[in-house]
Amino acid sequence: MVIPIKAFIQLTPNKTQDGFMSEALVETLGNLAKAVIALFIIVDPFGNVPIFIGLTEKIGETERKKVFNTATLVAIVLLLVFAFTGQEIFLIFGISIYSFEVAGGLLLVIISIRILISGSLHGIEESTESLGAVPIAMPLLVGPGAITATILNLQTFGTVVTIISVLVVLLLTWIILRQVGSVYRFLGKTGSMVIARVMSLLIAAIAVQYILSGISHFLASMP
Repeated sequence: MVIPIKAFIQLTPNKTQDGFMSEALVETLGNLAKAVIALFIIVDPFGNVPIFIGLTEKIGETERKKVFNTATLVAIVLLLVFAFTGQEIFLIFGISIYSFEVAGGLLLVIISIRILISGSLHGIEESTESLGAVPIAMPLLVGPGAITATILNLQTFGTVVTIISVLVVLLLTWIILRQVGSVYRFLGKTGSMVIARVMSLLIAAIAVQYILSGISHFLASMP
C-alpha cells in the first residue's frame, strides 16, 4: 500500500515532535535530579539531626513540631527569595556571599556559647517559633552553601527546575525533622542533654569553618 505524500508529511512532524518532547522531558527530569541531589547534600538534614535535637531538647513535642514547621516554611521562602533576588540584594547593600558566611559563622558562635553555658537559647520559652527561623532555618538549613547552590541551579537549569528542587528538598527535610521527636524519646532526657552540650561544640566548629571559609574566599577574590 502506497502512503500519499501529503499524509506522510502530516505524520512525520508529529513523530518528530513526540521525540523532541520525550527528549526534553528526560533532560528536564535529569536536571531536576541533579539540582535536588546537589541541594539536598548541602542542606544535609540527616547530618544536622543531632544539632536539631540539641537545640530543641528543652521544649515539648507539640512545640517542637511548630518549630520545624516554621523552619521549613521560612527556609523555602528564604531560598526562593535569595535565588531570584540574592545577587541584587548583595549589590544593593554592597556585601558579598563571603560576608554572609562570616556573619552566619558569628551568629552560630553566639548560639553555641549560649547552649554550652545555659543548656538552651535565651528566650526559647517565650517564642519557640523564632527558634525555627533562627538558627534552624537560617543559617543551619539555608546557609551560604544552600543559597549559592540555589542561585547556580537557577542560572544552570532555569526557574521551574529550581523552584521544584527547593520544594522537594525542603519537603524531604521536613519529613526528617518530624522524626526528631522519636530520636529524642529514644535518647531520653539525660541523653538529649548530653547531645545538646556536645552539639554546641559541633555548632561552634561549623561556625569557625564558615568564618574561615568566608575570609579565605574573600582574600582569594582580591586582585
